[in-house]
Amino acid sequence: MATFQVSSIFCLMGSPDQMRFPKGGAIKATTNNAPKFQVSPISLPKLPSRSLVDNLDITSNGYKIPSNNSASHSDDPMVTSKLYAIMEAIADRVEMHKNIGAQRDNWNHLLLMSINAITLAAATMAGIAATTCAVTTGARAPFMALKLSSTILYVAATGMLVVMNKIQPSQLAEEQRYAARLFKQLHAQIQTTLSLHSENTMVDVNEAMEKVLALDRAYPLPLLGEMLDKFPKTVEPTIWWPKQNHRRAQGAEGKLIDGNGWSQKLEEEMIEVVGVLKSKDVPEYLKLTEKALKINRVMAISGPTLTGLAALGSAFVGSSGTYGVWGVMAGVICGALASVVNTLEHGGQVGMVVEMYRSNAGFFRLMQETIESNVKEKQVERREHGQVFEMKVALQLGRSLSELKHLAVFSEKFASKLF
Repeated sequence: MATFQVSSIFCLMGSPDQMRFPKGGAIKATTNNAPKFQVSPISLPKLPSRSLVDNLDITSNGYKIPSNNSASHSDDPMVTSKLYAIMEAIADRVEMHKNIGAQRDNWNHLLLMSINAITLAAATMAGIAATTCAVTTGARAPFMALKLSSTILYVAATGMLVVMNKIQPSQLAEEQRYAARLFKQLHAQIQTTLSLHSENTMVDVNEAMEKVLALDRAYPLPLLGEMLDKFPKTVEPTIWWPKQNHRRAQGAEGKLIDGNGWSQKLEEEMIEVVGVLKSKDVPEYLKLTEKALKINRVMAISGPTLTGLAALGSAFVGSSGTYGVWGVMAGVICGALASVVNTLEHGGQVGMVVEMYRSNAGFFRLMQETIESNVKEKQVERREHGQVFEMKVALQLGRSLSELKHLAVFSEKFASKLF
């Protein structure tokens, strides 16, 4: 049986060099015929101070990382709060654009049916008035009532058509639909930023704010004062993104650097894609926009002109001689033609087609600027990851990765297969 007397504390972090023998402290072990030995106490290492512990950040994986108060190395709660506030504002804008878009689409249908009904009713009254005048020469009251009613209806239809052709409800509805889609896309981008990046800075907040304001300018909600010109003199793509700044590394001009998923071959492929977008896709959709705009302009002028002539003709119904014959023909035929033109313009939603082509041209212009912004950035670490960026470009163009490479080699086709 052994008896132990402990006069010190053992620590696994101690070393033999730290041992010493004090005068009064020893550990004794006694057994039958066993030699006596003594062990000196082991000095403990100095424990970390509280200030050092406060400067360590223990993660969920057990790693200790020195804390840093700079915004570029820490997740500032204020920055996160601002990003969530922007997301709430974006969600509200999505609902606003959806509701106003549905309202303006209803305007298009209701105004189209109402104006056509008024125009056809006026044409019918003009014809009946001419018949009444020819059959019953003595009864002037029914004839005058039909004649005046036809003229009033034609004048009302002309005024309504002028307003409708000015605001183009189908084009307004398409603007709001596209704006709602882009705001949803921006909302998803901020969500991705919050979920993938643990270190958000004011740069992310400012970029999100700029994108929201650029969308507000590109797709305004009010009709008076802020409404986009529906018949511009020159056709330009819709721009709904802030200007992208190209920052280049000093001394790296003309030098291709591999890394971050980028290679010289990938850069060359992206440059070829930009060339195809710039030379074929964007000009093609601008050309289609010009054609649709010309058709819409002709119809927008023809509709009120025909109803105006019909109103003038109905006023001469019942007159003697050539004026009477001309009045009946204008009052009936021009009214029928006006209904046809109005149906083709607003029933066919030519204004919506104009806005769709403009937005598609803007989409390709944005792709072009995004690719150029990445390629012109000479520090590849500051670019978007090359392989991920290549996949995004391929998906946006409706192509596979192999088809995108084929496009870069044989650039005789349009870049997009999606539109």
